[in-house]
Amino acid sequence: MTAFAPPAASPAVTCAPATRKQADKARLHRAIAASALGNATEWFDYGIYAYGVTYISAALFPGDVDEAVLFALATFAISFLVRPLGSLFWGPLGDRLGRKSVLALTILLMSGATLAVGLIPTYARIGWGAPAMLVLLRMVQGFSTGGEYGGAATFMAEYAPDDRRGFYGSFLEFGTLAGFSFGAALMLGFSLILGDEAMHGWGWRIPFMVAAPMGLVGLYLRSRMEETPVFREQAAGGSQAPPLGRLLRENRRPMLVVAGLVVALNVVNYTLLSYMPTYLQRRIGLAPEEALIVPIIGMLFMMLFLPVAGHLSDRIGRRPMWRLSLIGLLVAVVPLYMLMATGLAGAIVGFVLLGLLYVPQLATISATFPALFPTAARFSGFAIAYNVSTSLFGGTAPAIGSALIGATGNELMPAFYMMAACIVGLLALRHMPETAGASLDDDPFAREAHA
Repeated sequence: MTAFAPPAASPAVTCAPATRKQADKARLHRAIAASALGNATEWFDYGIYAYGVTYISAALFPGDVDEAVLFALATFAISFLVRPLGSLFWGPLGDRLGRKSVLALTILLMSGATLAVGLIPTYARIGWGAPAMLVLLRMVQGFSTGGEYGGAATFMAEYAPDDRRGFYGSFLEFGTLAGFSFGAALMLGFSLILGDEAMHGWGWRIPFMVAAPMGLVGLYLRSRMEETPVFREQAAGGSQAPPLGRLLRENRRPMLVVAGLVVALNVVNYTLLSYMPTYLQRRIGLAPEEALIVPIIGMLFMMLFLPVAGHLSDRIGRRPMWRLSLIGLLVAVVPLYMLMATGLAGAIVGFVLLGLLYVPQLATISATFPALFPTAARFSGFAIAYNVSTSLFGGTAPAIGSALIGATGNELMPAFYMMAACIVGLLALRHMPETAGASLDDDPFAREAHA
């Protein structure tokens, strides 16, 4: 007798769940790559600008070395003053039309503006037209960035699983440091290969040219992505982005919390990443190559620990990670700045430790901030709060640090400024609800009120 056997399942039926799961995972990985590459393009620009500021200032600004560098740092800050305007334009657009189309446009504007900086004629050739063109291009860059970061973080958060949002979101900041490190390494590499005279003459322009292919690759990846599942569900349900006035009124609490945390986040960020090469060279007395290599080593260590910190935030929460970082920096920043002043070895150790103390904040940005807002206002609320605070306190940090040293003669003033920012962050953290593992459909402030 032949034993009864059920009919064989068709391959399509048998494999459907696994295939769908694999497809979803592949889609998630593409979303991570598309988001992170745009962030890398943004920070690539910051890296080459920060590491090439002595060459840029000499080529495009008048005056002695100190005056020209201060002008260049102030121009760097100007781009941040335009970011709130960009967030007011791109944020509502992203909540109405979707995240994908906005992110495709912002990466084109960012990379195009960076490329054009490398084509500006010198001050010796066109006079004040050179700094004027630089200011205009930095404003374009800032306007596009006003939508880039909020959109990329929202895109990443809405694709990531609720219980692993910290881990996957950390790769957005991996792109931040990778882009900055790549730009910094390019500027450093060309300065070592070409020498000081060639770099001042024309070599500083080459790294700016690399932005064009980076932008095209990012545009290709983003154009192939689908809109986020969360946004598609909202659009299918007929929910619409609120008008700006209602958005600001109904999301006042999360926007104030984000703005306060961003004061700490970006004062530390831009002081460490953008201002540090100038600080180490002009204030500590390191050789130009030494001042450039220190942050690169530090950022490589930070990149290693970003996914670890993101994963840990999924297990223990975002609030403990932020508290650890803010208190650690508040206690250790002055001693570590004093350590950096002892020479090259001390500068490397001090920067690495400062960077590792900062990692718990950096790793959890895109998991923490988007989850504080409802889907219909997520892009707008996050982008506006983040960019207003960044424009006032983040992008200005290098110029403020340099000006404070000039006014007081105290080389530790950037450290004191970072401490003040961390105190603001701790005050904001008291009002931030925990969002680890929570659905993006939840209202974390309402949940906390009823807890």
